[in-house]
Order: sequence, then structure tokens, then C-alpha cells
Amino acid sequence: MNSKTTEFRNSVINKLDNLDEAVAHQIFTVFQSAYKVEAHLIEASQFPPLLRTREDIQESATLFYGVYESGCLAGVIEIAKKGKTLEIDSLTIEPSHFRKGIAGILIRYVLDSFEYAQAIVETAVANGPAISLYKKYGFVEFKRWTPSHGIPKLAMSVKKRPVC
Repeated sequence: MNSKTTEFRNSVINKLDNLDEAVAHQIFTVFQSAYKVEAHLIEASQFPPLLRTREDIQESATLFYGVYESGCLAGVIEIAKKGKTLEIDSLTIEPSHFRKGIAGILIRYVLDSFEYAQAIVETAVANGPAISLYKKYGFVEFKRWTPSHGIPKLAMSVKKRPVC
């Protein structure tokens, strides 16, 4: 693990160093496993996230955070800060770790740890499990469209709650 760790609600959140080739490979492996499942779920024969390479991950200026279980990377969230907006660019869970609450831990971590006025995320309209998950954390749909790749998408957002 080439990362910085933070204890968060009894889970260890690791800031992942995507510049490190081995860490970028771990992220890539989780992305590939998770996105294959998502492509099947939404019935997409051509799924753009599966085209992302290890080199793309290594060269990315976004921030990556992950949770390890038994020494293996179990889940990754990728974020970008753009002004007062926090963008969740990807949230992937290694399929053998589905239904363990890892996605929720990662979402809550970024929502609680960063300053923003609004957090946004995009997903496929057909990805019911992702939509339900984001709704659980207060996200609401604000836009639908079909990009050039033909997979209908929606965008969801949540406003930062004031700290009392």
C-alpha cells in the first residue's frame, strides 16, 4: 500500500498514490472488474470506462481513495474539486466485496471530508443500484442526456449541509 491512511468510522480510508505504477495497477484492476459487472447490468456492449488504461489512471490529476480488505484493494472512489463543486468521477467496488458497505463508507468519507457547496455524480440511467445508493446519501437527479456513446445517463447532486 503506497498511500496515506485515515481512520473513518471504523474503516481505514487510504489516499491512493495513482502516480505509483503498482497502485495504479491495483486501481485499474478494481475498475475493470467492477465496470464489467456494470456493463452487463446496463446491457452495454461498448462501455467507455472499460477503455481506461492503467496509464490513464497514472496520469490522472484526480484524487483516489480506497479501502483495503485482507491486503487487497476492495473499493475506490475518484474525485475532483472544481471550484465549490466536488465531482465523484468514479466509485467502484471489487465484485467479491459487493454488499459490504464499502461504497457507502467511501461516499460518506468524501462528503464529510471535503469543502464544497455541491457534490455531483453521473451514472447510467439503467444503473438502479448506483442510483439507489446515491439517493441514500441525499443525492437527487437534476439532468438526463444521452452522450455520443449512446448510453443514457443522469446526473445527481447533493448540497453540503451546514456544520452546526
